[in-house]
Amino acid sequence: MTEPRTRTASYLAEPDEVHRVLLLYSGGLDTSVMLKWIQDEYDAEVVALTINLGQPGEDYDVVKGKATMLGAVAAEVVDAREEFARDFIVPAIKANANYGLHYPLFTALGRPLIAKIAVDYARKHGCDTIAHGCTGKGNDQVRIEATVATLAPELKVIAPVRGWMMGREEEIAYAREHGIPIKGGAETTPYSIDDNLWGRSSEGKWIEDLDHAPDDDVFQLVTRPELAPDEAETVTVTFERGVPVAWNGERMELVPLLEAAADAGIKHGVGIVDHIEDRIVGLKVRDIYEVPAAEILLTAHAELERLVCTIHQNQFKSDLDRQWGYLVYAGLWWEPLRTDLDAYMDSVNEQVTGTIGLKLFKGSCRAVTRESPNAVYDAQLATFETSGGLFSQQASPGFIELWSLQSRLAHQLRQRGDGS
Repeated sequence: MTEPRTRTASYLAEPDEVHRVLLLYSGGLDTSVMLKWIQDEYDAEVVALTINLGQPGEDYDVVKGKATMLGAVAAEVVDAREEFARDFIVPAIKANANYGLHYPLFTALGRPLIAKIAVDYARKHGCDTIAHGCTGKGNDQVRIEATVATLAPELKVIAPVRGWMMGREEEIAYAREHGIPIKGGAETTPYSIDDNLWGRSSEGKWIEDLDHAPDDDVFQLVTRPELAPDEAETVTVTFERGVPVAWNGERMELVPLLEAAADAGIKHGVGIVDHIEDRIVGLKVRDIYEVPAAEILLTAHAELERLVCTIHQNQFKSDLDRQWGYLVYAGLWWEPLRTDLDAYMDSVNEQVTGTIGLKLFKGSCRAVTRESPNAVYDAQLATFETSGGLFSQQASPGFIELWSLQSRLAHQLRQRGDGS
């Protein structure tokens, strides 16, 4: 008698539990193959869900039509750009969110929202299972499945890419066999792309070779810095309570502002990231990111925050920023600590109002002007032009003696211990 297979996680679906599947569908190679494969392997109906988080150049009518052509019993397209910007990107800006000093979490921010919407539409369409196209080596499987398990314990999950043992060339062969159209054709293996309002990532091909410098064709969003304009451009970003509200002095809604920042960064080659990243599944990988909007807005916000906060706030908040970024990167958006940290971020950002000017030039983005009604700055105190004024320089020696007292005593004790 065959022993029953042990279920490795309570939310994973057994084949006999799968009848109607909500598939997170992008229209790309993985999910197009998956749509057909699920119907054949599970004898299940498939509802395709495509979510617009600001991916450039998508024709959602084409994506929806392709899903229907491949046998989906329903195909839904959801425009979630406003929700993504308001509820995910804004908290990330307030937390100066970067993982590993370079990655502004654009995919990590999108995944919990995508999974949340998937739960809503799975319930709407009477689905028992949610399917996604993440691999077993990436972070996104954690972010999506943790969200589904948290928000909808009654739903099951399948992740075909983890189990079907098809590499990209095998997927292309499967697509050819079943007449599945592939973006960009199928003669060469394309990069694996993910993008939204906050950035773009590329994986595959030479990127896994650490000795290989980036090929030019990987940069399909940001202008390569050497080809960027020879004239610098200065832009301004205005914040109110930590939220960007105006671009170059013009008030805008959040999504158009993010798009304007991205356009400026794209033009000037700003936001290219080529770095080594520690994934939460234990792998160390190389990633190529193009993050023009994030590079500009995070630089501006961090500069304004430094201007309006005290030294103690600035020292302390950077540690919390790092913790916030790690939780989001690690797929723990619904962890209570993240919302606890949000309360602190919101409190600090009550004072983060003002305008930062940034100079963009051939890949660089640096703050050049700063203005805020809440600046903890006084030109009369800071100036070196006068010796007196509001700052009593004569008080400094007493401060130095007390400030260094414990350090001096400890140093003397250690000197005695060395026999000096």
